[in-house]
Amino acid sequence: MSRPDWEVVIGLEIHAQLNTASKIFSGATTAFGAEANAQASAVDIALPGVLPVLNKGAVERAIRFGLAIDAEVARKSVFARKNYFYPDLPKGYQISQFELPVVVGGQITIRVGEGDAAYDKTVTLTRAHLEEDAGKSLHEDFHGMSGIDLNRAGTPLLEIVSEPDMRSSAEAVAYARALHSLVRWIDICDGNMQEGSFRCDANVSVRRPGAELGTRREIKNLNSFRFLQQAIDYEIQWQIERIEDGGRVEQATVLFDPDSGETRMMRSKEDAHDYRYFPDPDLLPVVISEDWIARTRAALPELPGAMRARFEADWGLSAYDAITLTSSRDAATYFEAAVAAAGDALAKPCANWIMGELAARLNKAEREITDSPVSPAQLAALVARIADGTISNNAGKKVFDALWNEAGAEVDAIIADQGLKQMNDSGALEAIVDEVLAANAKSVEEFRAGKEKALNALVGQVMKASRGKANPTQVNEVLRSKLGG
Repeated sequence: MSRPDWEVVIGLEIHAQLNTASKIFSGATTAFGAEANAQASAVDIALPGVLPVLNKGAVERAIRFGLAIDAEVARKSVFARKNYFYPDLPKGYQISQFELPVVVGGQITIRVGEGDAAYDKTVTLTRAHLEEDAGKSLHEDFHGMSGIDLNRAGTPLLEIVSEPDMRSSAEAVAYARALHSLVRWIDICDGNMQEGSFRCDANVSVRRPGAELGTRREIKNLNSFRFLQQAIDYEIQWQIERIEDGGRVEQATVLFDPDSGETRMMRSKEDAHDYRYFPDPDLLPVVISEDWIARTRAALPELPGAMRARFEADWGLSAYDAITLTSSRDAATYFEAAVAAAGDALAKPCANWIMGELAARLNKAEREITDSPVSPAQLAALVARIADGTISNNAGKKVFDALWNEAGAEVDAIIADQGLKQMNDSGALEAIVDEVLAANAKSVEEFRAGKEKALNALVGQVMKASRGKANPTQVNEVLRSKLGG
């Protein structure tokens, strides 16, 4: 939705749950799905006398993220107490980072839209800081009362804060998707939005073009890209209508109701001073050495941007193909394995089959590419048999069906068993063409009169007579040769 008389300003705060085995300040497990309060240790529930001990793995993952977005990794960062009172916060404060976060700055380039209207945009990040998660309030099956589950309390989070650089819900969703892909790519977060491992808060405001920033409202805890887009679009329209009706927008925290498609106010929005931040006296400053940073950098995988550029340069893929194939590390790994088996010259056909037939089947079956019944080697063998003329593209789809449904099937065996091999005997093909020309005098006459479509009818008749085994390209060439066109 776009209104030339209004400018939308959006910033995102994303909480990525770090995939450490234990919590950020205790040894309790972070595994999902346990019975309520079964994973809440003495530290997590703030029993008197307990002390937090920082999980080195959480810091390691924060460093990894900072390097991946070309940010400054702070050589010294400090944990602070963020004071507020809520039933699921046992200590009465959250341990977070405020003035000295572990990651400062950075940027990520996103691709917005599709086709000719698509464009690249670079979003600047403000910071990323480590903090602990709170527990969870439960409001069902308690006979009118609420319960508290502290299993999540102390789970390590990396809060990733962007600058207000986005100007539409489409840009916000593209940014969130890119970040979601990146944290999975560098293996710091599993990205499971249904389990709360990746949650988005959207700060949304509107202003007249060129005016100062408007008052923002923060939409909390959006756990799907679809809800993120719907919530932002509704909030934009609500703010514009409120201002145009003579009202004013007040800073607030709001929730999105997926059933109604509307946002509703939760509470007036707090500012930093309301939380009375101060350094946590139980935790020493975190000091990160140059050696630690160097070791972490060396262990990073090739990042999506670099891989996209390599796919385009080495294999001649389009920007769209390269972006699609690097949408996840698993997809990129599958593609590279297929090309390694098929050969560099067949990179483009491999890409087409992965983005086309394979993606459609996986989507329909609700399976990840890591769980594909068709291996990269099998796909490569299929692509090679189409490329060398052994089978047609249509026959290739039949082979793919068999590969999908028969574990361990081999491409050549399927071709032989189903009689899919193309006719490569030029003499046999010419005999069939002669018969078709003799039986279709009208189409022959129309083609010679300049009706190009008549050739398609003749090709169809030849393919029918050969039971689909003739090579369509060869059929076309023989027909044109005999018809003198």
